[in-house]
Amino acid sequence: MQNAVEVQAKAGKYLTFRLAKEEYGVEILKVREIIGLMPITRVPKTPEFVRGVINLRGGVIPVVELRSKFGMESEADTNETCVIVVEIMKQKEPVQIGILVDSVSEVMDIAGADIEATPSFGVELDTNYILGMAKTRGTVRILLNIDRVLTNEELESVGNTPG
Repeated sequence: MQNAVEVQAKAGKYLTFRLAKEEYGVEILKVREIIGLMPITRVPKTPEFVRGVINLRGGVIPVVELRSKFGMESEADTNETCVIVVEIMKQKEPVQIGILVDSVSEVMDIAGADIEATPSFGVELDTNYILGMAKTRGTVRILLNIDRVLTNEELESVGNTPG
């Protein structure tokens, strides 16, 4: 269980985005850029949640479809669908990956007082990838620990894409 000091430490700026009807947030310091949907090359034998790879200024970046990763129903891409390029840590090395989201909302300054610890859903459910729950403007936003959204094994499979 998280204590008040840990929750307070999570205060800061977050880029918020939508998946289905839910709002999520990721620490702005993890975000490298936001790009519109571009051609994504599917890579054989990658996990279902890996949409493929993109060529971003000469670099090959894997793209993870968060809807699929979170077990949500897939939907057709729209003109608001975009890729948020984030920097995560893989074995103490920074790695860039793209996360495919339905739409980007805004950058929000979220106070520690507005963040609650992740509720307990039972022993069987791993919620390590959730930093906390932000209650702002009458809505609950799920704040993601983007470094933990993918497990080490999943990072290995994503990291083995050509590039």
